[in-house]
Amino acid sequence: MSERSAELDSRLLRRSDTLSSDVSLIAAEFLAGFQAIQKIDRPAVSIFGSARIAEETPTYEAARRTARLFAGAGLAVVTGGGPGVMEAANRGAREGGGLSVGFNILLPHEQGLNPYCDIAVTFKHFYARKTMFVKAAEGFVIFPGGFGTLDELFESLTLIQTGKIGTFPVVLFDSDYWEEMLTWVREEALADGLVSAGDLDLVMVTDDPEEAVERVVSMVEERRSEGSA
Repeated sequence: MSERSAELDSRLLRRSDTLSSDVSLIAAEFLAGFQAIQKIDRPAVSIFGSARIAEETPTYEAARRTARLFAGAGLAVVTGGGPGVMEAANRGAREGGGLSVGFNILLPHEQGLNPYCDIAVTFKHFYARKTMFVKAAEGFVIFPGGFGTLDELFESLTLIQTGKIGTFPVVLFDSDYWEEMLTWVREEALADGLVSAGDLDLVMVTDDPEEAVERVVSMVEERRSEGSA
């Protein structure tokens, strides 16, 4: 065997070892996530929103109150486990005597597990973590947020639109924050035929925690009566 061939074989072997290690880590994250979901003993709602929302803001308080109401209605609350809206929702769920779940992510900035999670898993990979948000939940409430929140919103809508998950309620909280985005969707994506009018029916916008909770709870009860919850 030539020196060049031996070097190539060695490089391929190292690459194969790295790939095997990556696959094992990803598989372990999925397993840990699914094991955590098995501990959720009731219907759940996933609440998304920015990690940058401060405790003294109306958005923090609204997320906290919304989660508290969900807990009172018998639903577990699932978040990304970090600060901001996530902390507010986990905190509200615990205050309401409910089950508070956090699926955390390792990031260079902002993200650290908040102290209000009863069940918690920390992920390295976003795609494993996002699978758990969808797997655990029968509804989604989205508070103001940035790219990560938008990613979670549109992934949820895409999975519902394509029939990969059931027709779960999607609630956007804070009409002032979301209205410009929805206007763009109507005037651009819908007008160009890139989405259908029925797709927009998947989304409800509200500024009222009680209304957000009622929307999700009523659809969970409807699915349960149909035997699909």
